[in-house]
Amino acid sequence: MKIYLSTGKVKKEWTDYNGHMNLAFYIHLFDTGWEVMLNKFDMGEQAAKTEKKTTFAVESHTTYDKEVKEGDEVDINLLFLDIDNKRLVYKLEMTHKNEKYRAATTEVCSLYVDLSKRKVAEFEPLKKQKINDFIQENKINFEEKDLKLLSKLKK
Repeated sequence: MKIYLSTGKVKKEWTDYNGHMNLAFYIHLFDTGWEVMLNKFDMGEQAAKTEKKTTFAVESHTTYDKEVKEGDEVDINLLFLDIDNKRLVYKLEMTHKNEKYRAATTEVCSLYVDLSKRKVAEFEPLKKQKINDFIQENKINFEEKDLKLLSKLKK
């Protein structure tokens, strides 16, 4: 089961000479979807500006399963999320909105960062609890198979 995050539409300027969306824009759409979760956990753009805390992606693994073309709408869904004291590992899926096929996936390891020091930081207890509560509420929906970056968590 997946958790819906956002919908995007492939723009003409995102396509390349092969007639499909260029790989850079897959990451752009995934990142736009992930921002929904960051905002839910008070770690998005607003937190970066006011609290000087946010996340930095440090490693990713992306699959391109079936092409999408100009004008196609795609949904970004959360497939998996787990954390330790300062890391998040998550996996997102891009599906064609109308035809329902999986277009791509990305798995990411991100670090929680104190922007005032430009250093990795531990999650504050309330943020960590908020994320863990979300994980527990949704764990039954997560897909744990074929995860490449789960070993990055220090539990």
